[in-house]
Amino acid sequence: MPARVDAQESKRLAMNAPAERLRDSVVSFAKKQLGKRYQLGGSTPTQGFDCSGLVKYVMSAFKLDLPRTATDQAKEGMAVKKDTSRLLPGDLLTFGTTRVSPVSHVGIYVGDGRYIHASSVAGRVIESPIDRPPAPLVRVWSGARRMLVDRKRPARAVPTTALPTAAPASPKG
Repeated sequence: MPARVDAQESKRLAMNAPAERLRDSVVSFAKKQLGKRYQLGGSTPTQGFDCSGLVKYVMSAFKLDLPRTATDQAKEGMAVKKDTSRLLPGDLLTFGTTRVSPVSHVGIYVGDGRYIHASSVAGRVIESPIDRPPAPLVRVWSGARRMLVDRKRPARAVPTTALPTAAPASPKG
């Protein structure tokens, strides 16, 4: 597992690397986790992953330290308008099912309307289209967060609305 660094150092390192190359590397590393088993609370390839454990593991390999839960990860980085034409590879996608729990799932955008996530339904890390048809176990896409920003081309941010405060969420995947 990659060494931990403080948040300020993580931001400095991420900003010094060309963002496009770094985004491609994040996607490539995330794709290497495809097929790894789903494990609630899991955060390593050998242990298995839940959704937020996968995101934390992938981002920490690039010295970006994120919180452990999907709800907390949804507060990091810069909000990006929920529009597939504005997404960049490496953006985090958040999903939810209810107003009480607007974020209960997270994944990594890989491009072409697809993302990688640890699916409890599939029992493993998979790649899925963002616009999957509604189903009882399919969470609704609720937003996007940009962790990797190119200084030369600033991301188009949208104001972040405060998430409702509720009981701490378990790290669902």
